[in-house]
Amino acid sequence: MENSSRVYIYDTTLRDGAQTQGVDFSAADKVRIARELDTLGIDYIEGGWPGANPTDDAFFAEPPPFRTARLAAFGMTRRAGRSAGNDPGLNALLSTSARVVTMVGKSWDFQVTVALGIELDENLRMIGDSVAYALTRVDEVMFDAEHFFDGYKANPQFALASIRAAYEAGARWMVLCDTNGGTLPHEAERIIREVIDAGIPGSHLGLHVHNDADTGVATSLAAVRAGVRQIQGTLNGLGERCGNANLVSIIPALMLKMGYETGIAPDNLKQLVRVSRVLDEVLDRIPNKSQPYVGASAFAHKGGLHVAAVAKDPRCYEHIDPAAVGNLRHIVVSDQAGRSNIVARMSEIGVDMAAVKRQSLVDVVEQMQVSFDPQDVTDLVDLVKRLEHDGYAYDQATASFELLVRRALGEVPQYFRLERYRVIDERRRDQEGEWLTLSEATVKVEVAGREYMEVGEGLGPVHAFDVALRKVLTGAYPELTALELKDYRVRITESTVGTGAKTRVTIESEDGKGHRWTTIGVHTNVLEASLEALQDSITYMLFRYRDAEPAE
Repeated sequence: MENSSRVYIYDTTLRDGAQTQGVDFSAADKVRIARELDTLGIDYIEGGWPGANPTDDAFFAEPPPFRTARLAAFGMTRRAGRSAGNDPGLNALLSTSARVVTMVGKSWDFQVTVALGIELDENLRMIGDSVAYALTRVDEVMFDAEHFFDGYKANPQFALASIRAAYEAGARWMVLCDTNGGTLPHEAERIIREVIDAGIPGSHLGLHVHNDADTGVATSLAAVRAGVRQIQGTLNGLGERCGNANLVSIIPALMLKMGYETGIAPDNLKQLVRVSRVLDEVLDRIPNKSQPYVGASAFAHKGGLHVAAVAKDPRCYEHIDPAAVGNLRHIVVSDQAGRSNIVARMSEIGVDMAAVKRQSLVDVVEQMQVSFDPQDVTDLVDLVKRLEHDGYAYDQATASFELLVRRALGEVPQYFRLERYRVIDERRRDQEGEWLTLSEATVKVEVAGREYMEVGEGLGPVHAFDVALRKVLTGAYPELTALELKDYRVRITESTVGTGAKTRVTIESEDGKGHRWTTIGVHTNVLEASLEALQDSITYMLFRYRDAEPAE
């Protein structure tokens, strides 16, 4: 007897996810993602559509070895007017090393008569013939009933007949597809129960939904409650139009909230954040901070009332333990923060609030180009609120906040000192008469008592400055060669004063090991704001290497 609490997870990131606008996987990308999915414990990994494009063919020619996952190949049932054994597309699907195939067919009478232009009975024969023939070549067959829910609403008898044809031919899974993504959770749950009552067991039913109504996750969970035991989806909800159901949200909901078993062990579930971010890294995308479970803001607490309660018991404002999915609790520091936020954040970085003296805060303020009198600062909470009012935003720039505090404690060495700089922007026409803009920066920097001067060229003044500064510093601190600037954002903080407004620059950096941090700069001069954020980014990386000393 099958375990009724076992739900099988089918990932289609490499095939359906590849249809996302702007996503273009290479064969090497597919191999890397597939390995991560296998390590996580996904049951089925759909590699692509054999014969559809060279990338999918290259992937299936040399698929990675899996520990537990089963590789699935995707394709169509036989075409009308051909036998299954004489259909080139179907035989291409069955000719890879994949021992599982998923074939799509119509289950909506409207699609059969209009899109295919064939008789309904012929469509049913196409499904049954294809499944039966495939089972002579592979171990397991799934039938994706395209447009099933729309088809069921229009003609439930034919929709049921389409999946029954696959079931009676021996398909392991009949996957009910909400291809247009508009079916709501309560509709799907009702229809699934009716399908099971009609004789198709839930242990053989899967679900594949798109997120066009923004209910992909909810519909998937409702389907499991109705009896479905396979869920298809993608990492981070990739997919055509609005995406597919997001497995990154579905998996922890099933395991941590609904009590279902999957192929993912509890310890492996702690890899969920890492796997989600591997996909973002492959796509060169900024991770969605607001993504449930795995986002950087998923367990971030900003309001002072919330932080005070979380300090007593995290369950006050957290629906799960963030560690269960490999995430971290984050206490946000901002002008809305209370003293409890500051204390909690300082505790996270190992600093005693009492050790930060008022005079040391004044010294730090005097080094910053801010508009208020440093003598007005009373304590750290007061300083943060005043800086936020002046345009700083430490709820995102946690690295700059840590440097602010540690500088007040005298813990941050002066790894380098910018003595002066000059930036020249030149705009001229090239030989073809097109405008060409060049930026050149000259910097004079002191490192360990010695002065260095370098020149850098770049695509803009900030880039040119970064190039020149790196020429100096990577010689003294070789570890900075791994520093990458991943994101650069500019925002005006006072729109009422036009071009004279203060500018906030936020820079996100990475150290080559997957660790990211964010720094901030504020000034009426966008270049000055950029340089403050850039120098903080470099200083923070050096500070993380506590024993960093200039190279000889």
